[in-house]
Amino acid sequence: MLKWAIIFAVISLISGWLGFTGVSGVAGTIAKVLFAIFVILFLIALLAVVGIFHLAT
Repeated sequence: MLKWAIIFAVISLISGWLGFTGVSGVAGTIAKVLFAIFVILFLIALLAVVGIFHLAT
């Protein structure tokens, strides 16, 4: 998921540099959404691991 967020961010930067502002905006929005989903899933996984280790001790 993080890989796709980075890819869309690069597409957004390149298309913005070339003047395709519509494509740049859409790609930027997709990158933001994918990054937000990645962060949420990462935090859920982190809390799950901490909870498992807490229960094991």
